[in-house]
Amino acid sequence: KISTLSLPLPPKKLIGNMEREFIAERQKGLQAYLDVITSHHILSNCELVKKFLDPNSYSVNYTEIALQHVSMFFRSEPKWEVVEPLKDIGWRIRKKYFLMKIKNQPKERLMLSWADLGPDKYLSDKDLQYAVKLLSSCSHPYIYKITFATANESSALVIRPFSEKGTLKDLIYKAKPKDPFLKKYCNPKKIQGLELQQIKTYGRQILEVLKFLHEKGFPYGHLHAANVMLDGDTCKLLDLENSLLGLPSFYRSYFSQFRKINTLESIDVHCFGHLLYEMTYGRPPDTIPVDSFPPAPSVFVVSVLESILTCEAMKNGMPTVSRLLQMPLFSDVLLTNSEKPQFKVPTKLKEALKMSKECIEKRLTEEQKLIHQHRRLTRAQSHHGSEEEKKKRKILARKKSKRSAYESGEEHSAKYSNSNNSAGSGASSPLTSPSSPTPPSTAGASSIPPAPPPPPLPPAAPPPSTEVPMQLSPQPAISASRGALLSSIQNFQKGTLKKTQTCDYSAPRIS
Repeated sequence: KISTLSLPLPPKKLIGNMEREFIAERQKGLQAYLDVITSHHILSNCELVKKFLDPNSYSVNYTEIALQHVSMFFRSEPKWEVVEPLKDIGWRIRKKYFLMKIKNQPKERLMLSWADLGPDKYLSDKDLQYAVKLLSSCSHPYIYKITFATANESSALVIRPFSEKGTLKDLIYKAKPKDPFLKKYCNPKKIQGLELQQIKTYGRQILEVLKFLHEKGFPYGHLHAANVMLDGDTCKLLDLENSLLGLPSFYRSYFSQFRKINTLESIDVHCFGHLLYEMTYGRPPDTIPVDSFPPAPSVFVVSVLESILTCEAMKNGMPTVSRLLQMPLFSDVLLTNSEKPQFKVPTKLKEALKMSKECIEKRLTEEQKLIHQHRRLTRAQSHHGSEEEKKKRKILARKKSKRSAYESGEEHSAKYSNSNNSAGSGASSPLTSPSSPTPPSTAGASSIPPAPPPPPLPPAAPPPSTEVPMQLSPQPAISASRGALLSSIQNFQKGTLKKTQTCDYSAPRIS
């Protein structure tokens, strides 16, 4: 309701309607609803969404914790007084804001911000407290002045002057500074970019302060339109303490996908690309990387955007701030502010900031590696799970099963023929053996009866097949017996037969 976005809500469940089709349709609708919310950059960072998706990790009431810390602070600093809490004016869950005043200056309004320490806090407690207090001594024409800053082992508290004009994002979206973040920026009524001269001037001022911080070795990495305060026609950077406290960047979900954006300097340039797009078109880009850009007030604007937000830029790496300052869009901008920057960072703290910066970049690189591996795995799973791949795998499985069946059949027949050959050679061995008798060719030898042939070897048990070759194995022995019988018939002589007397008993008897 606060964001005024129209979301694709699934159909309402009627009481008792438990049909499978209706439940499946409702599940698809709920999934589509969640996909829209989680793909929206501002909604996905909303506290209500995070509590719904991960209630265990977001069960703490940070408003109460912030009030406790602020109350303890007021005990030691009685000159401050809370006017009202500024509810949900920022996007961070663990950062709360209060409108303040000084007791002896009741008309002057200040803004107190309290923040819990984040996952990228690598400074020691002593160095952190010193670095946060040092911020109030920073003087630069494009850095918003800090009135008071302090930190302890668990959180930090910063007080700044409150600006009724608001931030650069408020100017782009025509929003009121005190309104909730979702209401101001989630669904603007009118989308309109800034004029070309504003884009050139604001862009040049922001690049100058980024160059200053990079030269000082001070990590930032938190540039976005809501972190740029407007003071007349001058842009001033906010929330320098965020990197010291280890808080995640507003655009981390974008640049963590690209492994070439792996330093805080390149992060600042990438975030500047988002900011320049928002100043030009009055809205954030729909996707990153950007394939094509809508018509812009100048081709020079598009050339800068192409060097930062295109797919080619993500692959080749971000340009430096010095390179952007030399581009035609910003090179001819004259800066009239003559205030001399002052920000002295002790050598010991510089070393601690350098080590902290390296740790932040190392954690980012490891996260990018995990995201890259997960995306590769997801692509492989979606590829193998597609219908086309499933059909291919089925066809290959059928071919493989047919091939294996054919090969097993060939192997089976080969084993069978080998067993046949061994059985046949055993049956024919009596014919080829020299000790086997041969029938005599002379007449005198016919009186000696031929020796009976040896019995054939028992045939091997045939495998289950339609062929019956084992019945042919006794044929050699049968042919040898026939040869002996024929030779005895041919050599038959009647003279060798004995005479016999026949008694005829066929006549009838008469008693």
